[in-house]
Amino acid sequence: MKKTGRRSSNIEDRRGGNSSIAVGGGGLGILVLALVVTLLGGDPSILLNQVATPQSQSPSQQGQTSPAEDQLAEFTSIVLADTEDTWNQIFQQEIGQPYPEPALVLFSGAVQSGCGAAQSAMGPFYCPADQKVYIDLSFYKDLQNRHQAPGDFAQAYVIAHEVGHHVQNVLGISDQVRQLQSRASKAEANQLSVRLELQADCFAGVWANRADKARDILENGDVEEALNAASQIGDDRLQEQSRGYVVEESFTHGSAAQRVRWFKQGLTTGDIEQCNTFSSEQI
Repeated sequence: MKKTGRRSSNIEDRRGGNSSIAVGGGGLGILVLALVVTLLGGDPSILLNQVATPQSQSPSQQGQTSPAEDQLAEFTSIVLADTEDTWNQIFQQEIGQPYPEPALVLFSGAVQSGCGAAQSAMGPFYCPADQKVYIDLSFYKDLQNRHQAPGDFAQAYVIAHEVGHHVQNVLGISDQVRQLQSRASKAEANQLSVRLELQADCFAGVWANRADKARDILENGDVEEALNAASQIGDDRLQEQSRGYVVEESFTHGSAAQRVRWFKQGLTTGDIEQCNTFSSEQI
């Protein structure tokens, strides 16, 4: 992806600290579970508020950030700005309401969000309570090394997916899903979560389509990087890596094939109307 364009004014840089989280009994298991539930999306508040309390930190405790990390922060700001331009246009022209731009919080190690305290091991997440995306930039290294998904557009896809959750929240889709989940069985609730995540993947594809048409942002290999990232973080891939077998009923984000399919759906059509994963019989 071309590293040009304006920088977003909605970046909150909380990096450079050594924040820690005190975890009570059973907390480690909860954090591992939260990682699975919230990787690339979701609301971690229910689990995290039960076990985590952020430790206070004075400005004098904050460390320095590296030049390489600062470059990643700048790239993240460029991608966020591009999502703002795209979604502002879609909301104005097609939805008929203003687009409330989300903030993106950069943090190191741990952070306090509107959904509770979180650690970087959870991966990036969107908190609907404060309408902010949270990311520790070290996740990009995990994306490359642990998930075999290198490339700057793979990183852009992660950001666009989380912004997709913000769009769902603004449109009231997330609230509707949570209400349905409160009355559903565990298997049904998981299926609703999968459909929510796949729609966010589709919205990320819509952004890539619109942004490339408007600002020519894509370079050779970018689409392949994003598709690979979507594939590598499918529930089946992650479960196979972590425990050696797959339990489809426990999926919360969708299989590798499903995530690739819905990202491609948005990328190919550029149409948010084609991202209704909830009306599709087969996802």
